[in-house]
Amino acid sequence: MTQARLPTYFLSHGGGPWPWMRKERGAMYNQLEASLLEVRREVGHSPRAVLMVSGHWEADRFRLSSAVNPPMEYDYFGFPEHTYQIRYDAPGDPDLAEAIQAILEHGGVVSDLDPKRGFDHGTFTLMYTIYPEAQIPIVQLSLKADFDPAEHIKIGELLAPLRDEGVLIVGSGLSYHDLRGMMSGRGAKASATFDEWLNDTLVVSSPDERRKRLLHWSDAPAARAAHPREDHLIPLFVAVGAAADEGGTRIYHQNDFMGAITVSSYRFGVPIVPT
Repeated sequence: MTQARLPTYFLSHGGGPWPWMRKERGAMYNQLEASLLEVRREVGHSPRAVLMVSGHWEADRFRLSSAVNPPMEYDYFGFPEHTYQIRYDAPGDPDLAEAIQAILEHGGVVSDLDPKRGFDHGTFTLMYTIYPEAQIPIVQLSLKADFDPAEHIKIGELLAPLRDEGVLIVGSGLSYHDLRGMMSGRGAKASATFDEWLNDTLVVSSPDERRKRLLHWSDAPAARAAHPREDHLIPLFVAVGAAADEGGTRIYHQNDFMGAITVSSYRFGVPIVPT
């Protein structure tokens, strides 16, 4: 039976280890959680592995996690003690990591394998919500620390064939990421303004126009107010690169996240299970 082509995703991953903080956070993440459960419905158990591009891992060159049993990276501060005992024991996939490295090398991109890298919270919060069974292997791909839009789109283009081989490509970040603006509520206008531009770019624009707009994303309205540092936006570029000419769909949208912030998530391509 032929493997159906998987869509790609850019998912806003929320703040900190939120799935383990329901008592503290109340209903804040209900909409995000519902959207992630819908991702599971859309792709079912089709993925044989997940390639996660997290905004919480950057390096001087692209790096791939290659551990058989990746450890945990508790890369957050000031959260309740129990959130530093979280386990998400999904396996890694060293063979897939090596295969991806070979694809990148063939495309002229230097990368390294990292046998020590564990799951950061940009990965395990999403995966725990979508696949709590922790059975699907995960390989993480770092960002390159120069955040070059064209290079990250190219990475996605090189890796696009993995979609036909059962590998789900996910960019994990946030469509708005200014912590001061989030905590103070002062980011309401900037987040809404940038979100409108982002939706026009990813959903309304043609694939060619989408690429052009993303290459010059920092010229967008409120771009630097929404992303003073673009680490949480750049995973989107890999997902878009892997999407080729397939259209985008907004699958999560909330304008009262943390009280006043607008955030969104997107799918590129069609779901395996029709909506």
